Amino acid sequence: MTEKLTAMSQNSIKIIFNKLRKYSPTILSTTLFIANPAQAIPPAQITQTSGSLPIDDSSLTIPGVSELEAEQLMEQVTSVSQLSDVQPTDWAFQALQSLVERYGCIAGYPDGTYKGNRAMTRYEFAAGLNACLDRITELIGARDDLVTREDLSVLQRLQEEFAAELAALRGRVDGLEARTAELESNQFSTTTKLNGEVLFWLSDTFGDRAEAGGVSSANDPTQTFFAYRVRLNFETSFTGEDLLFTRLQANNTPDISTPELTNTLMTLSGIDEGDGSNNVGLDLMFYKFPISDRLQAIIGIVGTGLDDLSEVLSPFTDEGNGTISRFGRRNPTSFRGPANAGVGFSYAFNDVFRVNIGYLGDDPANPGDGAGLFNGAYSALGQIVVEPSDSLAFTLGYVRKYWGKDGVDITNGTGSFNAQDPFDGAATTADNLGFQVNWKVSQKFEIGGWFGSTWARPVSGDSDDVTILNGMFYLAFPDLFKEGNLGGLMVGVPPTITNGGDNSSLEDDNTSLHIEAIYRFQVNDNISVTPGLFVITNPNHDDVNDTIWIGTLRTQFVF
Repeated sequence: MTEKLTAMSQNSIKIIFNKLRKYSPTILSTTLFIANPAQAIPPAQITQTSGSLPIDDSSLTIPGVSELEAEQLMEQVTSVSQLSDVQPTDWAFQALQSLVERYGCIAGYPDGTYKGNRAMTRYEFAAGLNACLDRITELIGARDDLVTREDLSVLQRLQEEFAAELAALRGRVDGLEARTAELESNQFSTTTKLNGEVLFWLSDTFGDRAEAGGVSSANDPTQTFFAYRVRLNFETSFTGEDLLFTRLQANNTPDISTPELTNTLMTLSGIDEGDGSNNVGLDLMFYKFPISDRLQAIIGIVGTGLDDLSEVLSPFTDEGNGTISRFGRRNPTSFRGPANAGVGFSYAFNDVFRVNIGYLGDDPANPGDGAGLFNGAYSALGQIVVEPSDSLAFTLGYVRKYWGKDGVDITNGTGSFNAQDPFDGAATTADNLGFQVNWKVSQKFEIGGWFGSTWARPVSGDSDDVTILNGMFYLAFPDLFKEGNLGGLMVGVPPTITNGGDNSSLEDDNTSLHIEAIYRFQVNDNISVTPGLFVITNPNHDDVNDTIWIGTLRTQFVF
């Protein structure tokens, strides 16, 4: 609404300015000052001298002007020639000359420039105009020859001539104020913003069902399916620097990795599967707040993940507008794991180096045996982030994880079934190390990837560690063909057991490749459409299985 008021004011001023051309040059000079707010001077930057009217601006707070800028005081000038960046050919030269040499209410910067193209706020414009009008009033009282009776007569005639326009402008302002008051009285909340997302997901697989876990291969049993996910996000701030985030969700996305369908985790989509009930439930809640300028804290209540406590660099991590596959989103052993509620901290040593740490329990609200905040499945993480420039970033992270009996998921729904649970449901601990990099080569090209290594062992017994590796390399093309679009190519190896320790039979026989291509077309600010395709060779890291192709058409609506 402020922008509309500004536009209305400027249009009215332009009308007055055009009519002023046939009257007095004195009035024209003052009008030039009014019609071009970019030429005004913030009062906090005007040096008080004997040649200008003292202004008490101690109570003014001007948005957009920092204390540092306010301290860079401007110097009074007595001639427009003292301003090195103002030339006689400039369209406003005569106006500036009159304001400087006749009225003495314009100042320049200490470096001898005027900076006429500098943007300004309406507050600055009002304060600058007030200073000049006060100066004119002072001069009228001091000397009769500076402002003539003819000038005053012209002002009176202008006031009478534009009475209708001024009344109309006043009416518009009153109307806008009334509408503003109505909006404020009927707003959703004074502390909470509501936004939402709807995803439509059309997908199918092409290729025979994989052989694994005693299930034989079969002709492609998966049918084309259409699913959805709806999210409502409530973002609440009590201080302007904190965030209480609450998300409600309904989701009916199917699990196509079951033995009846593809029989491999490698085909799972970027959206976690829903329960098929279409019920709306609380999906995520956390509270983030600053402790100091450098230290931030986050308390996870429900649904908090490792990626909420640490940083993912990939531009494809968002399943709503990034990748269409689960493995393509992020390193699954670094950013997924037993998690639900807990606490995290982020400390920035400087603009280049920061550290994230955190702890999350999987079932902290359950007081039963083998559960709770500290006696059930959990993840404890530490991450170092190095960002030497706006275009380059690295991270190195470590996560310690524990799963109880029959709840083990080391690779978090990716990779082979062997890598997901190599010890047949026995309680398991794992140490996970992950490295990622993202390099923005240009505004329209990024390159990056990750590498993850996991060492897992059962809690009981003296078994050697099992080694699980995964990695991804990607190319990203922001604004491809149109601003807001995103193209992407990804090639990676889903989690695979490369060393079975004292049981070599645990090792995967072969190596699968994950190859993915997406193109997000941004229809407008609220709608995007993404066709995508990813291919799995040797599903389940076994070359007896034929390649599986997964095609998806995703539509995202945000509001």
